[in-house]
Amino acid sequence: MARHLITSALPYINGIKHLGNMVGSMLPADVYSRYLRQRDHDVLYICATDEHGTPAELAAKEQGLPVDEFCAQAHDAQKAVYDGFALAFDYFGRSSSPQNVEITQHFARRLNENGFIEERAIRQVYSPADGRFLPDRYVEGTCPHCGYDKARGDQCENCTRVLDPTDLINPRSAISGSTDLEVRETKHLFLLQSKLQHEVEEWVSRHEHDWPQLASSIARKWLNEGLHDRAITRDLDWGVPVPADTWPELAAEGKVFYVWFDAPIEYIAATKEWSDKDPENRDWKSWWYDVDTTVRYTEFMAKDNVPFHTVMFPATELGVREPWKKVDYVKAFNWLTYYGGKFSTSQKRGVFTDQALEILPADYWRYFLIANAPESDDSSFTWEHFTATVNKDLADTLGNFVNRVLSFSRKRFGEEVPAGGEPGEAEAKLGGQIAELLAEYETQMESLQFRKAAAALRALWSAGNSYLEEKAPWLEIKTDKDGAALTLRTAMNLIHLYAVVSEPFIPTTSAAMRQSFALADDTATWVSPEEAKALTAVPAGTPFTVPPVLFAKLTDEDLQAYKERFGGEPA
Repeated sequence: MARHLITSALPYINGIKHLGNMVGSMLPADVYSRYLRQRDHDVLYICATDEHGTPAELAAKEQGLPVDEFCAQAHDAQKAVYDGFALAFDYFGRSSSPQNVEITQHFARRLNENGFIEERAIRQVYSPADGRFLPDRYVEGTCPHCGYDKARGDQCENCTRVLDPTDLINPRSAISGSTDLEVRETKHLFLLQSKLQHEVEEWVSRHEHDWPQLASSIARKWLNEGLHDRAITRDLDWGVPVPADTWPELAAEGKVFYVWFDAPIEYIAATKEWSDKDPENRDWKSWWYDVDTTVRYTEFMAKDNVPFHTVMFPATELGVREPWKKVDYVKAFNWLTYYGGKFSTSQKRGVFTDQALEILPADYWRYFLIANAPESDDSSFTWEHFTATVNKDLADTLGNFVNRVLSFSRKRFGEEVPAGGEPGEAEAKLGGQIAELLAEYETQMESLQFRKAAAALRALWSAGNSYLEEKAPWLEIKTDKDGAALTLRTAMNLIHLYAVVSEPFIPTTSAAMRQSFALADDTATWVSPEEAKALTAVPAGTPFTVPPVLFAKLTDEDLQAYKERFGGEPA
């Protein structure tokens, strides 16, 4: 089968992420990875924390920790949340790893050798009180556009205007608070993207027709506006050091590579981290180096990350002049909003992933988020929509079906799957319908259309309920016990089918459903539409148990409690 390399946008180290971050990258990547593994593909799903840059240093300072210690703790805290969401990474690395230092420096040296890096003098804010140049985010002040007094030197979070540090009114150092700031000349390295414009355009033109419109339109917009040379170094204490063997003066000044340059390289480096854990059995280069025809590489990210991965990082890879694997398919997402307003990490607006797991198990969130993924446009999270979806789809359509089938069968036939008669017209009709819906589900999963895939999965669950209502075994048993037994046996086979094919969306619940049946050799990873048509995976006589309630219905009191805790409208 095909080899699939999958990555999702690297979550930044500074703080636990919100639900919008989860649905825009890591969760859909996990759903797709799980699906491909079930279809017997060779899959490697790589992610990592993005640990360099100004916010990491500032957050560490705020907590009174050395930045390396802060990042180590924050990495573990984020990984615990992702484990709670059952994200099945093959490896979850760290961009501060020695492997990323090694490969980032290698890329920089090669770009320099090929004439795509240039040392330039620029004017930058300097703080005598701190004894250092201040990167954009280390300068704070009042926004000249809206008057917000905590605007940063790169952007005002309040009105979202892009700024330069010199635009701020009453600027001050974010480190010491000093207002004694100067503008001095310093040197930085620039990646000459302008020299790579045509190569990037040719590369994008070969791929953009296969990408979602969101990804291709963003890439084309950046190319149409023209690629500009960009600084790839910063004056920070924390980051990948500029190699002294190539730029001794800048290395002596403590320059490090800018986070936007080293973070995408971490995908490669994290794969090497994974490989270095078991070098006898893992080969990182077999996924990344000179593999264009053997590996299909799919990236998942929200739209704000698209330029970096469709234009800027491909420019870096092209400039290196080595056969590094480039992305084949970019699955881009719009925003998930909170009641129509932006989620905000800094302003604590919306629901954050650790809070979500405190309220309900992961499968509630996984299903809702993917079923409402912001694919074609932005989608809005509301507690009303969330509770209605959980109650209708999970509690009523799936959970109630499983519970009433198994509970009724145990009550009337004992704790083994009843035999009953031979399948008839109703079962043949159901089998054809299930095969057709499963084929649709496969089609949508293959094409990474998650909302449509969720709709097909929901239709599979609904088909079981329609069959049960049509056959009504609670009435059938009064006149035709064998017929009722057949109905329940068929419904139990549907439960097993649901357990297998629902696993990418709701893995914990799927495992519970599957474990309800004591099958001696239950090794199936998938069910083909033709196999599904027969509905014979769970034969008569198989012992079964009734699992606890799979999904609890959410009440009006629950809804009110959620809104009181998190607010029902954006701030």
